[in-house]
Amino acid sequence: MQAWHLHDRIEPLAALPLDLPPQGFVWLAVARQELRDHFAEIQARLAHWSGAPLLELHVSDLLNEDLPSHFDYTQAYDLLVLRRLGAHADVDRLDTQAVGFAVYPRVVLSVHPNDCPVREHFTQRLPTLVSSQEGQHRLPANPDELMLRMLNHMVDSYLELRRLLTRHHGDLQQALLDTHRPFEDWPRLLVARSSLHKLEDLCEDQRAAVQEWLDALAEWPSTESQAERDSLRVRARDVIEHIERVLGHAHRLGATTESAVQMHYAALGHRTNNIMRVLTALTAVFLPLNLITGIFGMNFDSLPLIHSATGIWVALGLMGAVALGLAWVFRRKRYISSRG
Repeated sequence: MQAWHLHDRIEPLAALPLDLPPQGFVWLAVARQELRDHFAEIQARLAHWSGAPLLELHVSDLLNEDLPSHFDYTQAYDLLVLRRLGAHADVDRLDTQAVGFAVYPRVVLSVHPNDCPVREHFTQRLPTLVSSQEGQHRLPANPDELMLRMLNHMVDSYLELRRLLTRHHGDLQQALLDTHRPFEDWPRLLVARSSLHKLEDLCEDQRAAVQEWLDALAEWPSTESQAERDSLRVRARDVIEHIERVLGHAHRLGATTESAVQMHYAALGHRTNNIMRVLTALTAVFLPLNLITGIFGMNFDSLPLIHSATGIWVALGLMGAVALGLAWVFRRKRYISSRG
């Protein structure tokens, strides 16, 4: 369990203070197991600091590793859960983990998975935002701003995933449209499309949660200045815009992959039609030849040319002329043209 006091600078707290500092706010970052182990102490501190401990249902939400992204609120605090990419997430298996926030007016409690890179990033990043000059810093001004910065960092990991998704689906599309080799990796294609659908569902839940928080911002009591509200509103909209970029990219990849599948079947149908057209034309060329050989194969003595020494050559010449003539006609009509 880690705790910091943020005001003009960031100070790590060795233990949870009995009372809140007179200025700034406290960030308490815990892992889920730490929340279970120290729940009584954390709940007592929250009740003392704000007069409103966490509700039992919200505690269950924060401890639930499979909870989708969502937003809820009480008069004392806001609760927001957002799913981030796991450490082992890839384009075929989107491993996601829930990060929860309970945001009070002067306290923010963030609940992370074990070894969460988001918590590690901000514990290392925040001290660098304090300038060496007195009174100058870029630290979050309030708990809500810190939460939005962490949300933005989590959503940015989805933006980085777009490059891998684009390359992966690009390879699948090239394989689908390769006319020299038949496409047989259908299980991989199904897994890729399933991952896209999962990513779309994740982004839609994220967007809905942040949008609900943004809507609730308009109903806050007028304790914050208009400038602070505007700053929070801009940051929230920026998070939503990043989520929508990921969602739009997933929609486009799904549409292009679906188009590639349709083009794959269209190319197969076109190739089959060309083959059948050539075979039909060749069959039409050889049908008259079969007719000629059938006539001269009849068991009659009075057939012309059958008793002549030149009869065989006349018959072969006639068959060749018929074949060449039909081939020339079919090619003129482009029945056997390779360009269709």
